[in-house]
Amino acid sequence: MKPADLQKLKGKTIAVRNQPGPSDKFGKGGLESADRREQRKRDQEAGLVPFAVKLHGDLVKELQAKVTAGKGLNEVVDEIIRKGLKAK
Repeated sequence: MKPADLQKLKGKTIAVRNQPGPSDKFGKGGLESADRREQRKRDQEAGLVPFAVKLHGDLVKELQAKVTAGKGLNEVVDEIIRKGLKAK
């Protein structure tokens, strides 16, 4: 390598050393994943199974409109599906 190239390389390594460490978002990710694991455990104990579905946007808006402060989207969808299955 040429002397100029060596100086550039040294400058890059010094610049990398002087950069701040990883931001807090990396440290917080571990806590969030632990919360998600706990939530998954609670869901499994309750007998809940993830079930992904693709719905039309207007139907999703209707479902979200039926959500109240006391009930979440999961409970509303569960209730509607159960009523629909009993009707048949």
